[in-house]
Amino acid sequence: MPGMHMDQGAAAGLSQSSQDYMAAMRDMHKDMAQGVTAHDPDVAFARGMIPHHRGAIAMAQTELKYGKDPHMRRMAENVIKAQQAEIETMNNWLKTHPDKDR
Repeated sequence: MPGMHMDQGAAAGLSQSSQDYMAAMRDMHKDMAQGVTAHDPDVAFARGMIPHHRGAIAMAQTELKYGKDPHMRRMAENVIKAQQAEIETMNNWLKTHPDKDR
């Protein structure tokens, strides 16, 4: 939730897994907002999506740390693999497509 700090989450009785999910989302949203400030809309998309994918990886890692359901754990493993590949693709694209207006 916007503005929620981890000490507030603990005080509100959130489980450790929920606190970890919240931390991943907090970091993701902050980095996404910074990424989309590029002038070039294609660069902004890539710079915004990379932290979005990193957030998905962090959430999937939380599932693997705490989750018990085999189907959800396999899904988390698949998310990690797919998101890492897409991050690599976007990083490679960004190397050859700088934000021209900055």
